Amino acid sequence: MTFDRRELDRILDLYGRMVACGEWRDYAIDFTRDKAVFSIFRRALDVPLYRIEKDPRLARRQGAYAVVSQTGLILKRGHDLPRVLAVLEKPLREV
Repeated sequence: MTFDRRELDRILDLYGRMVACGEWRDYAIDFTRDKAVFSIFRRALDVPLYRIEKDPRLARRQGAYAVVSQTGLILKRGHDLPRVLAVLEKPLREV
């Protein structure tokens, strides 16, 4: 199982913005037979802050996409990747 190009573009767009803010520093992509996982790290040697998972077995029920926190808590699950990624978006600050 892999992320397609459109999905990876969305994830890397969010990742790039968060790196520019200084929030995230590193990432890893894992592909298994059952699911694809994009892990986000604050530092290279840490455990992942968040995991963005794509599991097609859950596509009909809860949605194929999920954002999972460092503790294993599912922050958001759904069928639409941009809506699921919105949980990681930082609110804009007034300047």
